[in-house]
Amino acid sequence: MASDALRKVQNKLFRGGTTEPEVTHDREPALTIDIPKSSSTPAPPPKLARSSDSSPRYLAEAGEPQTHRQQLAQKLGGEYQGAEKYRLLQDDKREKHWKRWGPYLSDRQWATVREDYSANGDAWSHFPHEHARSRAYRWGEDGIAGISDNHQRLCFALSLWNGEDPILKERLFGVTGHQGNHGEDVKELYYYLDSTPTHSYMKFLYKYPQRRYPYEELVEENQRRDREVAEYEILDTDAFDDDRYWDVYVEYAKDVDEPDNIYVRITTYNRGPDPATLHIVPQFWFPNTWSWPIEKPPMPSLTGSIRGADDNRIGCITARHSTLGKTHLYCLPSPPPVGPSNSFEVDANLPAVEPKLLFTENNTNFSRLYGGTNETPYVKDAFHDHIIPAHRPPTSDCQEGMFSPRIRSRTASSFGKERPDVPELGPCTPFPPTAGFVNPEMKGTKSAAHYIFEDVPGRGGCAVVRLKITPLRVGKDQSLVDEAMFDDAIEERRQEADEFYAALAMGPISEDLKQIMRQALGGMLWTKQYYRFIQKEWIEGDPSQPKPPPERKWIRNKEWRHMHIEDILSMPDKWEYPFFAAWDTAFHCIPLALVDPKFAKSQLDVLTREWYMKPDGQIPAYEWNFSDVNPPVHAWATFRVFKIERKLTGKEDLAFLERVFQKLLLNFTWWVNRKDQDGKNVFEGGFLGLDNIGAFNRSEPLPTGGCLRQADGTAWMAFYCLNMLSMALELAKHNSVYEDIASKFFEHFIFIADAMTYREGDDEISLWNDRDGMYYDAIEFSPSNVMQLPIRSLVGLIPLYATLVLEPQVLNRFPGFKKRVEWFLDNRPDVSARNMANMKVGGKEQRRLLALASKERLERILEKMLDEDEFLSEYGIRSLSKKHKDHPWGMDVNGQRYEVGYWPGDSKSGMFGGNSNWRGPICEEPLALTLTRD
Repeated sequence: MASDALRKVQNKLFRGGTTEPEVTHDREPALTIDIPKSSSTPAPPPKLARSSDSSPRYLAEAGEPQTHRQQLAQKLGGEYQGAEKYRLLQDDKREKHWKRWGPYLSDRQWATVREDYSANGDAWSHFPHEHARSRAYRWGEDGIAGISDNHQRLCFALSLWNGEDPILKERLFGVTGHQGNHGEDVKELYYYLDSTPTHSYMKFLYKYPQRRYPYEELVEENQRRDREVAEYEILDTDAFDDDRYWDVYVEYAKDVDEPDNIYVRITTYNRGPDPATLHIVPQFWFPNTWSWPIEKPPMPSLTGSIRGADDNRIGCITARHSTLGKTHLYCLPSPPPVGPSNSFEVDANLPAVEPKLLFTENNTNFSRLYGGTNETPYVKDAFHDHIIPAHRPPTSDCQEGMFSPRIRSRTASSFGKERPDVPELGPCTPFPPTAGFVNPEMKGTKSAAHYIFEDVPGRGGCAVVRLKITPLRVGKDQSLVDEAMFDDAIEERRQEADEFYAALAMGPISEDLKQIMRQALGGMLWTKQYYRFIQKEWIEGDPSQPKPPPERKWIRNKEWRHMHIEDILSMPDKWEYPFFAAWDTAFHCIPLALVDPKFAKSQLDVLTREWYMKPDGQIPAYEWNFSDVNPPVHAWATFRVFKIERKLTGKEDLAFLERVFQKLLLNFTWWVNRKDQDGKNVFEGGFLGLDNIGAFNRSEPLPTGGCLRQADGTAWMAFYCLNMLSMALELAKHNSVYEDIASKFFEHFIFIADAMTYREGDDEISLWNDRDGMYYDAIEFSPSNVMQLPIRSLVGLIPLYATLVLEPQVLNRFPGFKKRVEWFLDNRPDVSARNMANMKVGGKEQRRLLALASKERLERILEKMLDEDEFLSEYGIRSLSKKHKDHPWGMDVNGQRYEVGYWPGDSKSGMFGGNSNWRGPICEEPLALTLTRD
């Protein structure tokens, strides 16, 4: 049942559009936030009066087949499968680089491990949010609805100012792991609405308050609350009261035949009751690559100019880069704001909104942060000072606060409880020696176009900004002077996205479910991110920067010296988890294979390459600790992606399957050598992605002493065996050598199944509890002293994943494998006839079942898994039995209580940061495995 706090937020979000009868008692005013469906046909945005009638839409209405889809269908005939699928084919063949530009900016680069150069490894404090606007990043960039090229040489993102905030809104805000009462948490309202696989069309929505954003309130209130209380969210503040906020839509569309030509349209709606002013400040910049080496690389440059004839003057920012070449950002004049009518008619007598081009350098403001000397007169936070008077450095002494210009140390944060007891001394940031904060010569490495829309009408008044990223000159691109053509190009890409997703929806499925699927897949595609990490450079520090503290080398990831990553990767969450996690990536690849099999395969392939995988075969877990261990689901994901592509396209990518399989042999061997401590086929593994599911932190030595024998670790390895067996049999169809390897994994599975109840001398030690009918972890203090931990959780359900059906045609196709299976069953009944399903009994059409749980054990587990008072909920399988709500399990060790209780919402434990909870909530990864077993 939802908590009162959660219900309150839900009511505020959705009751504005409810059709239920109005309740007469007093309540808070509704927050009428409406999230439109991604494929709904939008109202045309306002245009200047100069647009011509030569747009593709006009010509199509006149009877000429001008749309790209029509032209492509004529060209390809019966081979036409859709415009987006054709782009994917072109990209696969490397005919056109459709994926060069995409949503590859992070939502948060500050407070990441990569940017942490502290002595104690406190990434949250070393690079806090209040440094992000003034301090150059070393390893990546972030922004709102941002895009970049695939090597992140050039970036574009949205920034805004409502006239009230102390800073520009140029990145998403949230509380850190230290500040949140349940760990880190983003405190914004934003939505990934749509994306095609090539990013030929993308749509994003950000909800921006018109009141001052409550930065301090969010931090202080979350710090005040303990783990027994719900998180304090942005909707708990008054930021959105009376619907005083902006809906800010950002759309991207690529030209018909030019992947590097990108239309950008920013459409904003005033949802408040009164007219309001909004500053829209799209930014275009180069990441700082020059501050770190002694020998400087070739410097990129941005320059500003005005292009076009007198009646069509367009602001232009030209980017020059040694490897990317020349790229222009054209900043078109905008029509004045219009009222909330369907026609969005613009008064021709009102002047257009002309942007002012701003330039600075993407260099750290050492003066503001540390009282040092800046490398250049113009620095990273110049646009804040230029646009917001209150942000400018004072001429006299200043008070401490969240946005204080006083010197801050490299590790201290000025948020709430982290504020130093003694204020740091030092001069405030001086005014620049020049007349302004931005470069009047209109050049630099960071730029922006500053649009000001004054008095946008309330209740749906609209303002729109159009920009285009392209290497073409003004005279070569008619869409730069014809807004109808500009908008039609975006609309055509949106319709092509409709076509792509309509073809993807198979069978009878409701429109609502189609929209859910589309936006979910669009969100997956939006969360791609350029991830750069070169361990040697990171751990040693940069030659031109102060040397990092020596103790830093021993904090984390010291064993991963071979790691060299510069790739586009699928992220779990580009704000809360802006780094890859191995098993998350494996799960991401299943839905990604539905829309872009090539990208899904690349994700699985790259994690096994030698610049990721350690020489001993370990796959990196995640950047906080690459040496942690995620569940071994890579083989499962690899084989499923192989089969998904085969089903969708008829193509069998055996080279991909074999390449990953060969590397997984190394990883499997690593598991056997490193996580089976005594060679008994009983595996450990630590937390295995289940964070706080146990009474103890399973990645650390037990406070009780002894060794933890993990039911889930052992089951995961049985599951790994069966997936490697399946892959080997598939490969054996083309190379008989793999038949022998299949036999090896068959036998290994049998030995692991036997080890779920294994012998230690004269004693039998079991991970199965016959009285409870569940698998449990066990602490082995000595061969004769073992204690099971009777916690009913996913740990006891994971053994059900280790299941494989051997079809009779498969056994008959591989007589050598069949002979070995039959020999083993006949000659080793001591291990093949216990703890697991009976393989000698054939099923329907003589199918053979390989399963870790016998029929009797399966029935007993299912009794609990399908019991609504235990694991089964209305929405899926709980990660912890509801039984533990009234019957928590725990034990006292050395005066400290270790306990597991049923927490269906936020975690009440600080284990693994406290922002993930496996003690009750339904978790997607195990649920996906439960639903997708073959």
